[in-house]
Amino acid sequence: MLENLKKYDIVLASQSPRRQELLRGLDIPFTVRTIDVDEHYPAELQGQEIPLYLAELKSAACNPVSNELIITADTVVWLGNKVLGKPTDKADAKRMLTALSGNTHEVFTGVCLRSAEQKTSFVAATKVTFAPLSPDEINYYLNRYHPLDKAGAYGVQEWIGYIGVEHIEGSYYNVMGLPIQRLYRELNKF
Repeated sequence: MLENLKKYDIVLASQSPRRQELLRGLDIPFTVRTIDVDEHYPAELQGQEIPLYLAELKSAACNPVSNELIITADTVVWLGNKVLGKPTDKADAKRMLTALSGNTHEVFTGVCLRSAEQKTSFVAATKVTFAPLSPDEINYYLNRYHPLDKAGAYGVQEWIGYIGVEHIEGSYYNVMGLPIQRLYRELNKF
């Protein structure tokens, strides 16, 4: 599969263990590159524009050599016309989870594919509905899991997703941080 990629050394420019796990599921060899990018974005950007901008910003920080194909991504949680990024501390995570409780939000992931010759970018969107969460459930999650490295302060693949997610419309893997089915299609066309 993905015979067109044989000429490339695939590089995932992401420290996310979830993105690495998902990309491994495509059975393509890749290496991981760490990049250091200031993830600030222009204040006028809204919704899907934010992770697309950040994925392209991360891509611009990489300089692919002639045989490299660089994959960058960024995920945000969008609730009530506001972005919920990674929480700054436990109190911020609690605020985010309380806001998500009993509500529907969107998860947007921007992805950029870049070689020395070409670049393509896309955004995937998934709607997620949470059941009402009790303060005890939120505290349990905060005390036993690691919400500080996740957009919206939650991992859908963790306990909070098991007990909290009532409905998903779109890609589950997008909520984990990489819309792998769409990525496969885009890599197939690259």
